[in-house]
Amino acid sequence: MSGETIFSKIIRGDIPTEFVYEDEQCVCIADINPQAPVHLLVIPRKPIPRLVDATPEDRELLGHLMIKAGDIARAAGCGDAFRLIVNNGEQAGQTVFHLHLHILGNKAYTEAGLGF
Repeated sequence: MSGETIFSKIIRGDIPTEFVYEDEQCVCIADINPQAPVHLLVIPRKPIPRLVDATPEDRELLGHLMIKAGDIARAAGCGDAFRLIVNNGEQAGQTVFHLHLHILGNKAYTEAGLGF
């Protein structure tokens, strides 16, 4: 699970990518396979493979990611209605083992087949 990921290469600049947002702790990019009209990925610069691999020392970083995800979603036109998803592990659909938050917006739950 550890090692080089596509996100590490993007963050380092090895793969040219337009950042929707960036700061000293994280970057945000558009998902290459969007599942909603707005589908962005918030990626910490620190390579944490999965959420369960985070440590108590990562508390501040994880909080920063959550706050930034809200700010980015609003700036992307989602208002206060968006989904925030973290897939943890292969069986949960995680394909890149570098923690990242999916922001999905501008699509109703029922449109996405997620109605209750």
